Amino acid sequence: MGGEPAIEGVAGRSLRGHQTVTLGLLFLAGVVNFLDRSSLSIANTTVRAEMHLNATEMGWLLSAFSLAYGVAQLPLIGLLDRAGTRAVLGGGLVLWSAAQMLTGFVRGYGMFVVLRVLLGVGEAPFYPSGVRSTREWFSARTRARATAVMSSSQTIGLAVAPPILTWIMLKMGWRAMFVVLGAAGLAVAAAWIGFHRARRDTEFREPTSLQDPSFREEGAWRALIRQRTVWGMMLGWGGINYTVWLYLAWLPGYLQEQRHLSLARTGVVAAVPFLAGALGMWSSGAISDWLAHRGEALTTVHRRNIVCGMVVSALSTFLVARSATTAEAVAGISGAIFCIHFAGTSGWGYVQAVSPLRYVASLGALQNFASFMIASAAPVVTGWLLDRTHSFTLALGVCSAVALLGAVSYATLAAPGGMHLEE
Repeated sequence: MGGEPAIEGVAGRSLRGHQTVTLGLLFLAGVVNFLDRSSLSIANTTVRAEMHLNATEMGWLLSAFSLAYGVAQLPLIGLLDRAGTRAVLGGGLVLWSAAQMLTGFVRGYGMFVVLRVLLGVGEAPFYPSGVRSTREWFSARTRARATAVMSSSQTIGLAVAPPILTWIMLKMGWRAMFVVLGAAGLAVAAAWIGFHRARRDTEFREPTSLQDPSFREEGAWRALIRQRTVWGMMLGWGGINYTVWLYLAWLPGYLQEQRHLSLARTGVVAAVPFLAGALGMWSSGAISDWLAHRGEALTTVHRRNIVCGMVVSALSTFLVARSATTAEAVAGISGAIFCIHFAGTSGWGYVQAVSPLRYVASLGALQNFASFMIASAAPVVTGWLLDRTHSFTLALGVCSAVALLGAVSYATLAAPGGMHLEE
């Protein structure tokens, strides 16, 4: 943007230029993040066969990541304000990429679990860092689309993962797949550390009625945990992440075991629902920005998107469990993932709308922590039910119920009126 002043700490780069750099790097980091996160799901049946694991053991292996990811959100509360997104996300990229590379050499179940834990710890800073960065660099009227672009890296990564990672597995084996992904992550880490800078000018600090002096002086944890709205967001986000994590962890296994598709065919078919998820994210961002331009309050826009998206996603998942054909099942899964990511994009927008800048990253981390304590049950519960029923029907019904409960939490507890401070 010609005529815009240089920004302190950005070496004279224009505001528009650094918006592009920041969003581009976040998108790349997100794609790598979700390629790494989905790699074990793609290799599910192959790893189970080679390491002689049952579905419950695979469920615990998948949940080791999500539990570690959730718990690792807690140290991020306040850390991003002190250390900055460049250092925190850069360090996380290095850690998770190294863990991913080492997974290619694992021989025992115990070490596999340890490396999945390290992967979860390393990936934990991505969303809180991304939310803080987009809040810093984008105005209220453009932030929803920026958040949607960042978040769409998730479904783009998940969409390209099945065909690309399946091809690598078929050509080089599942171990080489982990090594290649880890190397790609280290390259993105170098780019983030080398080019990203925090915005340090004062013009971007937006006034907000929630920036009460007593709120600023308290620790982030104590201030946030007292808010009824925060509890509603933590529980509601659990319904979103339970659905996301069930499909992320078990969609390839579902297509192979329930629908009897080959590994190569699964790599193609599994991409369709995640492309629908990307469309859901972009739709959410575009609609939210359009309504913001029309003068609607962002808290109202995002909360409405969340509740409607979660309800329709729950209904779609319910229909998947009763699908007679593979085409019906894939259509239902696509609808469920479209709607849950439509809701999820507004979920991050709601964090930005109800929180002052200083607490955006901390609120995002706290929300993620609570939600992953709920979502981590998805891989284990699904695997346990699969071992006992030899079907995904009951597991899908559980997922539908959890999503509906999450929608109720957003509709009641998470109202913005519950975001106030005690005397």
